[in-house]
Amino acid sequence: MILEDAGYEVLTTRDGQTVQDMKEDLPDLLLLDIWMSGMDGAVICQYLKSQHSTKHIPIILCSANKDTQKLARSSGADDFIAKPFEMMDLVNKVEKYIN
Repeated sequence: MILEDAGYEVLTTRDGQTVQDMKEDLPDLLLLDIWMSGMDGAVICQYLKSQHSTKHIPIILCSANKDTQKLARSSGADDFIAKPFEMMDLVNKVEKYIN
């Protein structure tokens, strides 16, 4: 809702496999939680960054994990945001990669 209120079109899923299997209609940015249903967001990020068709998509990892920054770096994410976060911090991070 935060991003929609800021004017972004947002698609959501809780299923990590759906994100990993993207082939068409690729997003401009991915916001991945480290704890996704059935898969680890950091592992999904590593996979997407290793694929020619998806490596260009900016990925922001988010988590309440105390090692979020370390996990983001090691997985190849472009950025991270630690939970809890301020709404404007999220919007600013997204704007950084979309605009």
